[in-house]
Amino acid sequence: MRYALQTSIFFLLLGAIPAQVPGTIFTSPGLVKPTLAQLAWHDTEFYLFFHFGPNTFTNLEWGLGAETEDVFNPTDLDCDQWCRIARQAGARGVVITAKHHDGFCLWPSRFSTHTVRESPWKNGQGDVLRELADACRRHGLKFGVYLSPWDRNHPQYGTPAYNDVYASTLTELLTEYGDLFEVWWDGANGEGPNGKKQVYDFPRFEKLVAQHQPNAIIFSDIGPGCRWAGNEQGTIGETNWCMLDTAGFGRGATGPPADTLQRGNIHGALWVPAECDVSIRPGWFYHPEENDRVKTPEQLFDIYLQSVGRGANLILNVPPDRRGRIHERDSAALVGFGKKLEKTFGRNLANGKKLHPEFEAGPLAPITQLHRMADTDAYVWSSTGTFVLDLGCKRRFGTVVLQEYLNEGQRVAAFTLEIPENGGWKEIARGTTMGHKRILQFPKVRAKKIRLSVTESRATPLIKKVQVFKK
Repeated sequence: MRYALQTSIFFLLLGAIPAQVPGTIFTSPGLVKPTLAQLAWHDTEFYLFFHFGPNTFTNLEWGLGAETEDVFNPTDLDCDQWCRIARQAGARGVVITAKHHDGFCLWPSRFSTHTVRESPWKNGQGDVLRELADACRRHGLKFGVYLSPWDRNHPQYGTPAYNDVYASTLTELLTEYGDLFEVWWDGANGEGPNGKKQVYDFPRFEKLVAQHQPNAIIFSDIGPGCRWAGNEQGTIGETNWCMLDTAGFGRGATGPPADTLQRGNIHGALWVPAECDVSIRPGWFYHPEENDRVKTPEQLFDIYLQSVGRGANLILNVPPDRRGRIHERDSAALVGFGKKLEKTFGRNLANGKKLHPEFEAGPLAPITQLHRMADTDAYVWSSTGTFVLDLGCKRRFGTVVLQEYLNEGQRVAAFTLEIPENGGWKEIARGTTMGHKRILQFPKVRAKKIRLSVTESRATPLIKKVQVFKK
């Protein structure tokens, strides 16, 4: 619905709500709100996906489940190398395929005989998940797991007993590898070795995650923690609502249509924000013939702008090679991408600059509340939904980053950015949703002031951060 800006209020909040402002400004009974775990997930923004397993050595994308365990034998597994490269790329976490559709477990599961324990790698004494979880802690990265419900190897797949097996293997991951930030489920449900398909007990699996890892976000077509973005290109639509209606939908083939996953539902009943997945190569597992088809730093940056830059999270797949290392081509692209991120977003021209509200009537908040909005811990309100950022002198810039205060729900539906020109204001950018982060890039302009106006909002718009960059 359209919001009357003449009576709207912006607020950026660091701590307690000032006594002068009624609490009703912040709360809106009709708005869905994220959990604290989801807010932490939003802040993670960008992380790597590692597809690794027998397919790495057989050159397949979907293993058959009949591969012998001796296929898996990396010659120089180095999870510290994975994590160093992740950090250099700007990633804040990683997710690994603990078990893909072939049923092979990268840890010595007590509930399968198709695991690293039966492989020649480290004489059956290895545990890829242990090595990666420990490396993540050393390098300050969050750790997550993908556990395919489909299992083309396990003899009990396609029977009620398999749900017990899956619950047990899931519990191993939830209880033996430290804190998890994400549990990744896809909707694949093909036939098992007995020719049958499984009826998955997802409510039971969700309860296990909530019991053992209450801060872990569950990814799937319908969440409940976060949703698939509807494609594997790593992009989300210009309009991206964090809410979704999931009633009547399931995972996989019964999931919501792609256009709904792209946009979300403006009045959706649940907070299920979007995660964009894409591989740095054409395939998801390592294939040597794709060494010359690795995405460039520029391509990765463009994907970043169309995912993180539109309020979604980005999970970028980087498949380790047969040595158990990130290939040199992938490493070079990721390091170049990280440098491009640092160069673009390294220096915020708005740091310490002053903001001025534009208002027609109503009480004005203490001016001290307006001066530091552009800093990382500054907050502001205005009685019209419009404010002007004063950079102090004319500066050249081509990037503006906006963030909503999502604790009280997603509100902004349309906004504009303007700079002074000929005694008036000239529009340089506009957008619809803002969400966790909106990155706007445009031909460089030179100006002393920037005006942000919210032209449509579901409730009182709450803005968390404004940043301005040269690039």
